[in-house]
Amino acid sequence: MNITILSLFPEILRGFFESSIMARAVERGLVSYTLTDIRDYATDKHRKCDDELFGGGPGMLMKPEPLSAALEAAGARQARVVYVSPGGRLFNQAYAGELAHEERLILLCGRYEGIDQRVIDTYVTDEVSIGDYVLSSGEVAAMVLVDAIYRLIPGVITGESLEEESFEGGLLEYPQYTRPALYDSMTVPDVLVSGHHANIARWRFKKRLEKTLLYRPDLLQGKGLEGDLRALIKELTEQGGE
Repeated sequence: MNITILSLFPEILRGFFESSIMARAVERGLVSYTLTDIRDYATDKHRKCDDELFGGGPGMLMKPEPLSAALEAAGARQARVVYVSPGGRLFNQAYAGELAHEERLILLCGRYEGIDQRVIDTYVTDEVSIGDYVLSSGEVAAMVLVDAIYRLIPGVITGESLEEESFEGGLLEYPQYTRPALYDSMTVPDVLVSGHHANIARWRFKKRLEKTLLYRPDLLQGKGLEGDLRALIKELTEQGGE
């Protein structure tokens, strides 16, 4: 996958691509990237990329001319262009999986009050929000998208590591433990050291369901609650009341 990110502050992003799993993915040729400074496409001596809003109001808006020039140079008309914005479609794991199949992605980072709507209408294919809150930095939101997407590209992370993560199968992930078995008077659950794989699998599934019921019951809406799943929900609600 080739990822191009357009930003007023590309230095914020550089360390992300040069560290940890992403750096290894780049070294192995699974991911390539370009960080584009939008100011390079401003035409005045002050490299001005923002201006006041028509109709009045606080704050500044990113101008269309530098953005359009940067997008054209990046080949935006032949790529999927994602604008990260609190006013967009809510990002989730399924959406990350969809974007992970793209050969090219262009991410557009907003600042201030955002970007001129005419740029969105002309170039943007996806307007995406990472949550119901507002950030001052589109770069932070872009890194969230990239981190969720690139790890789903085949070869970046082993398939086994992805199988039981949060949201896979519509449930949150189960609690996990490592050595030492006794820490600060707290012990690892007996089932995890029993060596009984069927019991471990059932315990993990039950814990996934328990955590989902506690924190994200909305994820269970629309699921067919049959057989073992219905029995486990009944067991958990009897144990924990509400």
